[in-house]
Amino acid sequence: MGRPWSQGACSWLRAPLCASLPTMAPGRPCAAGLARFCQKLKRRKLLADSSMATSLQRCLSALDLTLLGVGSMVGSGLYVLTGVVAKEVTGPAVTVSFVVAAVASLMAALCYAEFGARVPRTGSAYLFTYVSMGELWAFLIGWNLVLEYVIASAAVARAWSGYLDAMFDHRIQNFTEAHLGVWQVPFLARSPDWLAAGIILLASAFVSCGARVSSWLNHTLSAVSMIVILFIVVLGFILARPSNWGEAEGGFAPFGFSGVMSGTATCFYAFVGFDVIAASSEEARDPKRAVPLAIALSLGLAATAYILVSAVLTLMIPWHSLNPNSALADAFYQRGYSWAGYLVATGSICAMTTVQLSGLFCLPRIIYAMAADGLFFEMFAYVHPRTQVPLLGILAFGALTAVVTLLLDLDALVQFLSIGTLLAYTFVAISVLVLRFQTASQSRSPSLAGSGPKAKEYSSFSDHLELVGAGHGPEPGRLRPALRPYLGFLDRGSPGAAVRGAVCGLVVSAIALGCVLMLGHSVLRLPLWGFLLLLLCSSVTFLLSLLVLGAHQQQRLKDTFQMPLVPLIPALSIVLNFCLMLKLSYLTWVRFTIWLLIGLLVYFGYGIWHSKENWREPPGLVTARYVAFSDGRVEETVRDPGQAPAQGPGSP
Repeated sequence: MGRPWSQGACSWLRAPLCASLPTMAPGRPCAAGLARFCQKLKRRKLLADSSMATSLQRCLSALDLTLLGVGSMVGSGLYVLTGVVAKEVTGPAVTVSFVVAAVASLMAALCYAEFGARVPRTGSAYLFTYVSMGELWAFLIGWNLVLEYVIASAAVARAWSGYLDAMFDHRIQNFTEAHLGVWQVPFLARSPDWLAAGIILLASAFVSCGARVSSWLNHTLSAVSMIVILFIVVLGFILARPSNWGEAEGGFAPFGFSGVMSGTATCFYAFVGFDVIAASSEEARDPKRAVPLAIALSLGLAATAYILVSAVLTLMIPWHSLNPNSALADAFYQRGYSWAGYLVATGSICAMTTVQLSGLFCLPRIIYAMAADGLFFEMFAYVHPRTQVPLLGILAFGALTAVVTLLLDLDALVQFLSIGTLLAYTFVAISVLVLRFQTASQSRSPSLAGSGPKAKEYSSFSDHLELVGAGHGPEPGRLRPALRPYLGFLDRGSPGAAVRGAVCGLVVSAIALGCVLMLGHSVLRLPLWGFLLLLLCSSVTFLLSLLVLGAHQQQRLKDTFQMPLVPLIPALSIVLNFCLMLKLSYLTWVRFTIWLLIGLLVYFGYGIWHSKENWREPPGLVTARYVAFSDGRVEETVRDPGQAPAQGPGSP
């Protein structure tokens, strides 16, 4: 028999919709106020309407989403970042860095694909965190996504400008510096880049014309970019010299394992684009099928392009001879194929323009999702009636991105980008674990007993999300029947306690494991015995948490993509993401912390008071329940703790 619906109602994994605590004893108003405040921080988003209903236009096919993802990933990372990482960080082992970054991104991409298919709404990692972990975490992730897309667009615009300037023998930069002078300010560029700012504003104008216009332009430029990449790979392998990877040139990995991992952290910049697909799922015609397929195809195509191009680049000329600003074009020039450099530059312009379009396409939609939920200023939720795009968000944040592009240096932008991406990947992985193993409290509805189809009650949105259309199946969060005779002690506590503890243990041990592996020798300077002891303790805790989760049943959905090997893949994604975050410079962490503090000011000054979830909070504690019938119907009921239990149909 299932437990009563009211037990454990405010646990962090099964928190229902709570506006406030019931009236407390006299003399304890501060405790009651604090409790109400904490409830606001962990409340989850409730989707009352159909998941397919939207004010945006559903016009994107799987092909549109795939090319959108490829266009957002294959840009300055291919034409600029490859040369920078190869010369300064990894050497020819840049290929290994791209492989590791692609694998880590694949694990995160599978998490995004599952959520994008289950919740086909705009918002990407922000929305996924909101429905599973709570409002405060969701706002911080959304705030970081805003930073990610602003910086990504600015960095690509800077690289775009550099390539175009190189085609004209740097006349544009020389003219700017001659007439405006050179700045000597840390983190700022040598001079304002008016060309880069202009391309941002032009791309924003195209995006504001609607999803169909943006998609058509993205298709055209992506086709040109792919043809150029194919040319680079074919001609590059023809000109390859295997001796450039030999000991005479410093070997394959001249900077060692540490260099490979540092390069991997930076190479994440190359794969930040697949989340554009999840953020655009509200405009997909068939998101359950199109989103997972597009994420898999786009990531595979992008990874293949990066690995092959980085290989031919370091095989054509020695890695220490690369020009980091225009590595591919300069490599052909050094081999006597200067005409090929112009073709490469043309391809780079097209590729980086698609990245611009993708980033500026996604950024206002994240802002729109937050504004529609009341966590950001309401004016950004405005959707133009003709083009059906969030017009104010496009204009305002396009202008902000142009200012950032005008002033900041490319190197500072790239480092700052990776940490926000890795944090979003980590929270999406945790969200998958939360929803897969969350216990659904089940009981027979008293008001429906004896007549009609059987009903099950679920006390939160994520329960509703999991079980609509799921049919009959194993109850998630409960021990597998075959293991109950041996591990029955895990079920002796409150339902879901073992799962909650395992998820918390997994995250904490992953953080500890990352700190030991990445900082144990270099920063913490641990003796060998201390290093091995901490490594053993964190590894054992991580494996035990993983085994406890694996011993419990998961939520299974029909006709919806679900990633394989859960909880293994999300757990590995958490560890790898955190390890890569620790490889970033301390200045990146300082800037990131400052951005988070600004975000907290915005949330506590505006978001928490204007959240749409406030509208669902009547005075006193009200718990929202969903009753899912076997015939597919879902009904929402609410109950105050002081209200008497519902009686049967014949009751007075």
